[in-house]
Amino acid sequence: MIISRVGIIGAGAMGSGISQICAQAGWMTVIYDPYPESLERCKKSILDFWKRGVDKGKNTSDDVRSWEENLVLSGDIDDASREVDLIIEAVPENIDLKKSVFRDLDKLAPSESVLATNTSALSITEIASATDNPQRVIGMHFFNPVPLMPLLEIVRHDTVSDDVISTARQVGEALGKTSILVDDTPGFATSRLGVVLGNEAIRMLAEGVASASDIDTAMRLGYRHPMGPLELSDLVGLDVRRDILNNLAEAFDDDSYRPHQMLEDLVRAGDLGKKTGAGIYDWSSGEKSER
Repeated sequence: MIISRVGIIGAGAMGSGISQICAQAGWMTVIYDPYPESLERCKKSILDFWKRGVDKGKNTSDDVRSWEENLVLSGDIDDASREVDLIIEAVPENIDLKKSVFRDLDKLAPSESVLATNTSALSITEIASATDNPQRVIGMHFFNPVPLMPLLEIVRHDTVSDDVISTARQVGEALGKTSILVDDTPGFATSRLGVVLGNEAIRMLAEGVASASDIDTAMRLGYRHPMGPLELSDLVGLDVRRDILNNLAEAFDDDSYRPHQMLEDLVRAGDLGKKTGAGIYDWSSGEKSER
């Protein structure tokens, strides 16, 4: 399938990043969000990223003007569904919300278009069940920050068509990503491993094994991780991590996946990570520091 127009559902951090790389690929990119302030933040974050690239010599002002022409902001989901080849949903990790969105997209989008969800852990099978055409629904799990992270996790379910899987692979290649293909199991491959590591790092922090920065340094330098598990948890969002862990615990009927009490306490206090200015680290200055 030739991609020329895409719809992005949700203008949060993930939706913004996905929109950015789609626009850079030369695709007309329509970003839908019901909240005008979210759309404005989305566009500002994209333009700020591109302008930093100009300052660093990674792209030119002409590049930015060309890419910006590919961005369309809309408060109408019909706009993001009309005449598109691909729709990527990036709304909050709530299964009922995602099913509602896909129920609408199935009616609004052209019958030949691919419907993808960026969920990091929820069942693709269940999301697809909300549609009359589950064969065109697939998981396309990007990683934050989307413009910099090279991986795309493609998640297949039992009824997805081979053509849709092939299209997802082609999209990943066009966006400069390395794709892996995994089955629709709880947590897929990446989230299942990532949240368990993060949860254990939080347990170690709570037990006083080492400071947050030293735990992160141990994994960066000792295991060559590009980012420590605690910093990554703050970047992803502690509420997102907490919810994935609870979903895994329920899916596998195994309480060893349950979030550590320290993680629960941080989420309850509204300290969700970088997006709120505080989490495991203090982000109030824009840079991380020990709390």
